[in-house]
Amino acid sequence: MKNLFTGKSLLRVLCCSLLIPATWLISAFQLSDNDKTAIGRWDLTVNMGDRIAPSWLEIHLSGIQTLVGSFVADGGSARPIAKVEVKNGKIRFAIPPQWMRSDKDLVFEGTLENDKLSGTIQDSNGKTYTFTGERAPLLKRSGTISWQQPIHLLNKKDLSGWHASGSNNQWINKDGVLTSPRSGSNIITDEKFNDFKLHIEFRYPAGSNSGVYLRGRYEVQIEDNRGKEPDSHYLGGIYGFLTPNEMVAKAPGEWQTYDITLIGRRITVVANGKTIIADQIIPGITGGALDSKEGEPGPIMLQGDHGPIEFRNIILTPGVSKE
Repeated sequence: MKNLFTGKSLLRVLCCSLLIPATWLISAFQLSDNDKTAIGRWDLTVNMGDRIAPSWLEIHLSGIQTLVGSFVADGGSARPIAKVEVKNGKIRFAIPPQWMRSDKDLVFEGTLENDKLSGTIQDSNGKTYTFTGERAPLLKRSGTISWQQPIHLLNKKDLSGWHASGSNNQWINKDGVLTSPRSGSNIITDEKFNDFKLHIEFRYPAGSNSGVYLRGRYEVQIEDNRGKEPDSHYLGGIYGFLTPNEMVAKAPGEWQTYDITLIGRRITVVANGKTIIADQIIPGITGGALDSKEGEPGPIMLQGDHGPIEFRNIILTPGVSKE
């Protein structure tokens, strides 16, 4: 009987028998097109019972089959998600606690339908909240920016143009120096802004902490970090997202400056005369944001709930996109 599997024909059969399973395995472990629709950035709104809180989620693909991401709750900073489970429009992940004294994971369970998210978040405190979500806008700007007349946001006598975030308003105006002598409420401009340049000067005592929230959503951190290595949670960082290229903090008790340019999502931070963040993209809202409505104008908010802080010479120059 003649041997049909000799020479080159045998080699071809062996190769095919190896390739077919490999191709099948790759196809089997790839995400479906439907599951891939979860990929992207999501602005979330969480009903916490006594208040409505902002939150944020990013999902992206790692390799061919694993979805990973980042999550920002109503406080704290962006937390990494090691694995996001997505199947037939159902989304689930769990992450360990950040600031809560608990050993319970935060558990997120959502449904993606008609390009909208909804579901529940079980926090590390064991409480369950409902949420809704929509895709975060790209905030890309076309054309050039036309800079308008500068606006002095602080006068020399009172808090006109500002309001406190809560009932514990400790803020006072001392001859043009906006002062929070102790921890209490944050303070917010009445007016809202879109793109702008912001000049602001600040001073803190040893160990203190504050921040400047742009559009009420993106915190540029202020903290007594002199001598430390740069970090997104330290002075000049976009809290939990963008790390400065060097630490330029002065000693406590010295006046310091930020010159910040925000156009869409793109931010440049000049601190004490040095460019420490240059035209970088802010992925999403930071912890403590006023809301998650990234497509809308927002106020300037100054943090007053983490320790004593002073501000002066707060000057904002609005920008308008020109086609």
